[in-house]
Amino acid sequence: MAWRPQFRCSKFRHVFGKSASKESCFDGVPIARSLHDNHFCAVNPRFLAVITESVGGGSFLVLSIHRVKVWEIPPQGMQRNLTVPWKELQGHSRRVGLLEWHPTARNILFSTAYDHQVIKNPVRTISHPDVVLSLAFNTDGSLMATTCKDRKLRLIEPQTGSLLQESNSKTHRAGKVLILGNLKLILTTGNSCWNVRQIALWKQDDLSVPLLQEDLDGGSGILFPFYDPDTHMLYIVGKGDGSFRYYEVSEEKPYLHYLTEYRSLLPQKGMAVMPKRGLDVSLCEVFRFYKVVTINSLIKPISMIVPRRSESYQEDIYPMTPGNIPAMTSQEWMDGVKRDPVLISLMPVNRVADSHPVKRKSMGNPIGACRSQSRPGLLQLTYQEKLGNANEGSGHVAGQEDSGPQEEILRLQELLNQKDVRIVQLELELENKNMKNA
Repeated sequence: MAWRPQFRCSKFRHVFGKSASKESCFDGVPIARSLHDNHFCAVNPRFLAVITESVGGGSFLVLSIHRVKVWEIPPQGMQRNLTVPWKELQGHSRRVGLLEWHPTARNILFSTAYDHQVIKNPVRTISHPDVVLSLAFNTDGSLMATTCKDRKLRLIEPQTGSLLQESNSKTHRAGKVLILGNLKLILTTGNSCWNVRQIALWKQDDLSVPLLQEDLDGGSGILFPFYDPDTHMLYIVGKGDGSFRYYEVSEEKPYLHYLTEYRSLLPQKGMAVMPKRGLDVSLCEVFRFYKVVTINSLIKPISMIVPRRSESYQEDIYPMTPGNIPAMTSQEWMDGVKRDPVLISLMPVNRVADSHPVKRKSMGNPIGACRSQSRPGLLQLTYQEKLGNANEGSGHVAGQEDSGPQEEILRLQELLNQKDVRIVQLELELENKNMKNA
């Protein structure tokens, strides 16, 4: 038997969780009290969305990181309340339970419902024998893992919907699933045959038997896994618990290395995770949760921090990370194309603005000042809306005669917007290539 050292060297051994002060929390939020096993919130560097209590369901609040805004989220903030959604997708026959965006393709959305189906937009269906409890993608979105109410783990090729593998373990009943980046490992949380909360680690190429099973405790709440592929840290959060554990993952035995536990007296109903581009690198923050606390109608940020004395940028804990620019269009993905995500640097001088192209001067045209910056895929729709508003405002024949120059100006502005997005994407791809060659 090979000897292994008792202590393992790791730069994340002393990571600790720092709870936000009361001034940084969001209180008075009417958080939904339904019993659905989901996170109840989502977050990005600009906004925090929370499912709220309402008759019939379907309502939610959108909170700005700095100001409170409701529902629709234009990049410049809210000017009025909106009651009509931008897009309404149909296809499920029963209530929708999960939504998941594809990690690299633009506008590809996966949804699951109580009709035993996974639907991807544009509408295609992947059938399951029972209710889908969880789904997750690998880094480039070429593989999708799902867990079902039959407690089996399935590995699916999402572009074709073909089933690649299926687990049949009698000692682990899977509830939630996570693909661990490029490690070719899959993690599931669930229960043992003795109803003890349990985590299991699987080889991506072989789901016949789990590599590792670890019993945690006898709690009743479902376990939510969160993984950071940049630091290889795994967080296990129990619904209804006040604390959560975190580990470091490696490709060799024993695979999971327990670090420590964050403790709190406030039980969490759900958790949202801030994308890496929204972290404060000056504080050596490597992960940030937004904890949903129903009993206090509170949303509390929790920062995971690597203790460092230096105030300079710590490059060893902030490698190149996926940004918010899609690597391909939805049509390319539907045609079978596979691409790795576009990576960005978190160094402050290299950071790219969050999902919005560079604004150009409108040359004195008031229509150009409201040019769309949020979704390049909506350029045609935005152009038509602006042109319609300009024609309505003219009110006489002379206005119709001037529509030609206005139309040309709007068309050129939309072309500039598209070129802005493409320039940023090419610059990031070039930077990624240079980093690999170095």
